[in-house]
Amino acid sequence: SLGSSSHSYEDEGRPARGAKAAIPPPIYEDSDRPRSPPGPTSSFLANMGGTVAHKIMQKYGFKEGQGLGKHEQGLSTALSVEKTSKRGGKIIIGDAAEKPGSSQSGAADTSSGASAADSSKKSEANPLTEILKNPTKVVLLRNMVGRGEVDEDLEGETKEECEKYGKVVKCVIFEIAVVPDDEAVRIFLEFERVESAIKAVVDLNGRYFGGRVVKACFYNLDKFRVLNLGEQV
Repeated sequence: SLGSSSHSYEDEGRPARGAKAAIPPPIYEDSDRPRSPPGPTSSFLANMGGTVAHKIMQKYGFKEGQGLGKHEQGLSTALSVEKTSKRGGKIIIGDAAEKPGSSQSGAADTSSGASAADSSKKSEANPLTEILKNPTKVVLLRNMVGRGEVDEDLEGETKEECEKYGKVVKCVIFEIAVVPDDEAVRIFLEFERVESAIKAVVDLNGRYFGGRVVKACFYNLDKFRVLNLGEQV
């Protein structure tokens, strides 16, 4: 019958049995509406916040928008330190030191207007890289003592001191006439292994000894064996 198949219009507005009624979203006043946190800022100082690094940079005069470097040129490569003595060195910016014609200074303490000649003088003052290209078992020390300062204990003391780098086979002291005082006395050390000689040169070259700056380099083994000790180096 029509009565059994029809249904009341009121049933359409009722939720199905077991279903939950929809909860309307809350209504906020504009002042009460929750806000998302501000997005990240690109400001260097804002990102640094109040960190120790920021305070240190402020102490040394850094301002937002400034480039790093002596001339505010910015730093695009890592800094490294080139050894000039046992406890000394100089800061090098990337590989600029290897490019004497570069417009950028190789050493951090050189001015931007330094010439290529100044760069070559700096490399000559620290020739350790060139010295290490042709290592031998024999190390030559110059300017450790001056003319007339060689005594009977110098040979033994030098050999004993250099044993910390490796076994020393022989120590010979040779004095040359008619040369400057810093070239007059040559001390030769023959090591058992090349590795020991390399350690000795790296450690001794540029070291201060009795107010003198020691110059260390390698010497030809064959010439040393036949006592040809006056060869120019």
